[in-house]
Amino acid sequence: MGTKPMFPLVMSMALPAMMSMLVQALYNIVDSYFVAKVSEDALTAVSLVFPVQNLLIAVAIGTGVGLNSLISRRLGEGRLDDARAAAAHGLLLAVFNWLLFAVIGLFASRPFISAFTANAAVVEMGVQYMSIVCAASLGICMEGCIEKTLQATGNMIYPMISQMLGAVTNIILDPVFIFGLGGVPKMGVAGAAIATVLGQILAMFFLFFVLAFREKVLRIDLRRFKFHGGIVRDIYAVGFPSIVMQSIGSLMTVGMNAILIRFTETAVAFFGVYFKLQSFVFMPVFGLNQGVMPVIGYNYGARQRHRVTSAVKVGCSIAVCIMAAGTVLFWAVPAQLLSIFNASETMLAIGVPALRTISTCFVAAALGILFSTAFQALGHGFNSLLISVLRQLVILLPAAFLLSRVGLNAVWFAFPIAELFALAASIVLYLRLYKQVICPLGQEGGAAAE
Repeated sequence: MGTKPMFPLVMSMALPAMMSMLVQALYNIVDSYFVAKVSEDALTAVSLVFPVQNLLIAVAIGTGVGLNSLISRRLGEGRLDDARAAAAHGLLLAVFNWLLFAVIGLFASRPFISAFTANAAVVEMGVQYMSIVCAASLGICMEGCIEKTLQATGNMIYPMISQMLGAVTNIILDPVFIFGLGGVPKMGVAGAAIATVLGQILAMFFLFFVLAFREKVLRIDLRRFKFHGGIVRDIYAVGFPSIVMQSIGSLMTVGMNAILIRFTETAVAFFGVYFKLQSFVFMPVFGLNQGVMPVIGYNYGARQRHRVTSAVKVGCSIAVCIMAAGTVLFWAVPAQLLSIFNASETMLAIGVPALRTISTCFVAAALGILFSTAFQALGHGFNSLLISVLRQLVILLPAAFLLSRVGLNAVWFAFPIAELFALAASIVLYLRLYKQVICPLGQEGGAAAE
């Protein structure tokens, strides 16, 4: 990571993660496709649960992001024992995260769903789905930490295999449990939740095997484990802002659902569908992040200034290309995309202009995402948090609320408005970080970065 030319390095690191993220995006679409076959109420129920599910993923992946940043920096500094200690603490934190969400799933599901709708069918299906995905969340919590631990060492293949294994398992089991095939009873939305957690658990066991028998850099000996609060602090110095940043997305979704449900439950169902569709565009960029972050972190720890800036430039260029292609797709065939989910005429009337409006912000979002990745990799996760708060709470929700006074179609313009403001702020923060943190680094290896 300290000598290879930057573009081939980033691509070799990112492509496995991008492929696994594409499979994950395909899972998101297929999962909602089967749920939509049950009924529009089922799709609405899953859409209402989405913020909680997103919060769960935010905690799992955010903890992993903190691990990734800390481990890659310690490896760059040559502190192997500290890197191994951080990896061991990650496993403990994953268990704590699971216990937290198990309690939420068992006791908070019904009050949460009932706060948004009085539709008894939607409430019951939402409670079933939320309680299962939260109570059985050990798989995703462990998977998030071990996956990021491996990626911090430059190992992108096993994380890719684990994500693909989980997603493919889910895709195969969805119709079996939802509709009752091969002697399995028909379980509807609950079946979709069971398929989801089984895929996550299978991926977790695979990663345990890799960590125990295939990983050579970060050998973890739990018999010698000693808890150190300072390591947890260092993990969450980057991980907590990442968790909050992604959790803000859940809060934003809750707020948007509250705004949209005043028009119609179909608008809420569409918004859930939009998140599944946009994941097909955003997930490859998130996979790119997984390749770029350890490269930035390693070279920052090794004081390779030119390679740090080169990684940011290469990452931004690739992300813009991906997002530009996504914008073209959303403008060209929005009706066909929505038809995947058995969209009614009402949903098509809402969704076609909405997809075209929201997608105008994709390129700006690409740059914002890569700048946030750079902030996290450099150990300045608070900057990412600040941008996320600005984008999704300070600007987007108030703008959506005000535009809702005009009409439903006007609400969607809140997304490009928020993204442009966030991008401007990201550029300002990155330039400040460049002067204060990146420029003082040594210039060894600058020629290699070029």
